[in-house]
Amino acid sequence: MKKFWKRLLYSCLSLALLLNVVVAFHAWKFTHFFNDTSHRNKRPEEMSVGEKAQMMLFGIRISKSVTTAHPDVPYETVRLKTKTGLHLEGWWIPTPNATGTVIVLHGYLGNKGAHLAEAMWFRQLGYNVYLQDFRGHGNSDGYTCSIGYYESEDVKLAWDYVTAKTPQPVVLWGMSMGAAAIMKAVPEYHLTPQKIILEAPYATLTDAVKSRMRAVHLPPTPFSQLLTFWGGVEQGFWGFSLNPQDYARKLTMPVLHCWGQQDIRVLQDETKRVYAALASSRKQLQVFKKSGHQSFCRNEPEIWKPLVKRFLKQ
Repeated sequence: MKKFWKRLLYSCLSLALLLNVVVAFHAWKFTHFFNDTSHRNKRPEEMSVGEKAQMMLFGIRISKSVTTAHPDVPYETVRLKTKTGLHLEGWWIPTPNATGTVIVLHGYLGNKGAHLAEAMWFRQLGYNVYLQDFRGHGNSDGYTCSIGYYESEDVKLAWDYVTAKTPQPVVLWGMSMGAAAIMKAVPEYHLTPQKIILEAPYATLTDAVKSRMRAVHLPPTPFSQLLTFWGGVEQGFWGFSLNPQDYARKLTMPVLHCWGQQDIRVLQDETKRVYAALASSRKQLQVFKKSGHQSFCRNEPEIWKPLVKRFLKQ
């Protein structure tokens, strides 16, 4: 009987070790990209059953995003340097007689060229625009992404560049990971934006990982918790501390919070938690009924454009 329990214990320990090795491997693949401009990254919901099975066994193969779209108005290419020596590429788009500047920050696997529609609307409203590729994305250096943790430094570098360029008020706009990075950077670096526009920020890193588990029909628990743990360990931070819903408690400036009702990445419960935590006395939640985890400017411009105009002019 003693041998049986001993073997059972060893078997359980071996399975637990194997599970953690597999999960650590998946976490690495999820946050480390490769360079292949011809490869198209598929969303989990776009994959076939065979592709999903292959992903679960061997991890997802993700190529670094490529910046292909460029502004059709005069702009300046900017290169900023992180404390680890990575160069980040940005675009400074000036506007005659500007009343301020909007810093535009993309989401996971995105790039600055993906949000030129938003940039051109901000410019039409009388703002300079600064768009930047996060580390590991677009034309910036690196092949690693921390889903918002180290990207908060990228927000700070963009802020420093813009505030040195002009004394006018600065507005921060971010989508998904970009929104999360803004929420972390503002209290961390004591940034003082006039206003903030957040589009589909996740509530916690664990919630963001859960969305991936749902997409491939895996149980969120315990995989999301294990992926959060190993993803942080591999990059040198505590993954369970990356919580935009906590950062929201330190945002006191006016905030426009946008979410798409069809979003399967960020759920309604997450959105409610983030919005409820916002410390701002001038906050607004806008739900886009026809949109998912995507550009509201492109998908529902008839609602997004006047909404943003009113918010910026208030």
